[in-house]
Amino acid sequence: MTTVLIANRGEIAVRVIRACAEAGYTSVAVYADQDADALHVRLADQAVGLGGDTAATTYLSIDALLEAARTSGADAVHPGYGFLSESAEFARAVEAAGLIWIGPSPDSIDALGDKMTARRIAQRVGAPLAAGTDEPLSGPEEAVAFAEEHGLPIAIKAAFGGGGRGLKVVRALSEVADAFDAATREAIAAFGRGECFVERFLESPRHIEVQVLGDGQGGIVVVGDRDCSMQRRNQKLIEEAPAPGLTGDQRTRFHDAARAICAEVQYRGAGTVEFLLAADGTISFLEVNTRLQVEHPVTEEVTGIDLVREQFRIAFGEGISFSATPAPKGHAFEFRLNAEDPGRGFLPSPGRVDALRIPGGPGVRWDSGIEAGDVVQPAFDSMIAKLIVRADDRDAALVRARRALRELSVGGPATVIPFDLLALDDEAFATETFAVHTQWIESTLLPRLEPQLRPAPAPDAALQRFPVEIDGRRVVLGLPMALLAGLGGLAEGGAAASVSDPTELRSPTPGTIVRWLVDDGASVAEGDPVAALDAMKMETTVTAHRAGILSHRAELSATIAADGVLAVIV
Repeated sequence: MTTVLIANRGEIAVRVIRACAEAGYTSVAVYADQDADALHVRLADQAVGLGGDTAATTYLSIDALLEAARTSGADAVHPGYGFLSESAEFARAVEAAGLIWIGPSPDSIDALGDKMTARRIAQRVGAPLAAGTDEPLSGPEEAVAFAEEHGLPIAIKAAFGGGGRGLKVVRALSEVADAFDAATREAIAAFGRGECFVERFLESPRHIEVQVLGDGQGGIVVVGDRDCSMQRRNQKLIEEAPAPGLTGDQRTRFHDAARAICAEVQYRGAGTVEFLLAADGTISFLEVNTRLQVEHPVTEEVTGIDLVREQFRIAFGEGISFSATPAPKGHAFEFRLNAEDPGRGFLPSPGRVDALRIPGGPGVRWDSGIEAGDVVQPAFDSMIAKLIVRADDRDAALVRARRALRELSVGGPATVIPFDLLALDDEAFATETFAVHTQWIESTLLPRLEPQLRPAPAPDAALQRFPVEIDGRRVVLGLPMALLAGLGGLAEGGAAASVSDPTELRSPTPGTIVRWLVDDGASVAEGDPVAALDAMKMETTVTAHRAGILSHRAELSATIAADGVLAVIV
């Protein structure tokens, strides 16, 4: 029987585990210490610990993942999305170990994962493009020079990333250097490489995606298109298929450009070609994601195509199961359930999920990485589940989505559900005019959102390891620190218990200090940015809560708990 190791965690690991079960394959989960009792671990046929509690030592560790594959006897590796899913180095290492890589060839990942090379491919096949650089920026000075030549706004982007990480939009020349530094830091933290490039930023565009499958020999089938314009901080929150409001000519241009770009590199497996559509009708190629997308279910729901099963078929030499773009049937929405507080600027909100009520009924799908009692871990991504709804047309799907979202209830962490409900009732999104764009949330909806109660801090999820002997064999036993320390329960009332000195500047979220924005002993005004935190894979800026002289109380690179003291201002 084929054994598939899933080199990922959370919702996507659960999704692939289920596909393995339906295909008759054995699934192998891997886990960081704090994920030892996660849902994907509980559902898999086998589970192998990676022996660490950070992304770098677990889900981003090629050595640890290959050792897990060896230990479990895996035949193939599915990378999911995020982490190493777009790493050509990982793909080559998997294949060098004699395993099947369920994804594009390493050469395709190299060509399309490097956004500058992808731009050159797009130019070669005649895809539409905005002005941009074809080589990595050597420093912020080059970004400033580009802005002076081509005008503002500009977008500084990680060359080897995606998902909005390592992407900064700049509208003032004075902010270009800081944006370049921030994009570089985010890129290194998320993808291990900091190269960035710059291009003209189309103001208020829509974000359109084309889902493709490739046979690895130049044959490309377009599965469908999606709209992913509902974003905050360049990360998607609501997606839908098919993309509404496109003319037949626009849809053809998107599909043809995506097909040509992927055929040029003999693409293999599932991939997504992304474009921007400006208000004046200008189309610009954005990037290719050489993996399965978070939003793949909306395309599955309107086409009837199981994209993970198609990934399996292609990787195992069975080929794509269909040959032409299927006509979409109905309309589908996907809502990413993120543990974030929209009323606090989508601030990450990790913690224990005390209660969970999942919606049901016709046309409702729930893809999740958590159950009631699980903990949303601060070290990883804030997305914990996805709600997908489908109906015969867009209006009916909106009605169904409102019903399902009102049924959905999460006790514990703050979530984006209030944002979803507000967005669905907004005329810009709910009507045929479809007036939303990629900055619409921040510019229009954000001021109308109210903060939620903050969750109590979750117990320490770290493991303490002990060597023990079982039946004459030495094994290592890992036990939760919270269990060993006799810890239990959360703070009363659903809020972190804390007595604050008014001079103390406290962290709004768990995270790591990646940069002090003001020197120790500097004078600050209320609202001044003073520190940058890496929180749940995104950089969050902390501002001064009062005016005065700021004194650091935490070291650079230190990990800070929610409400941990960063500084004092007197």
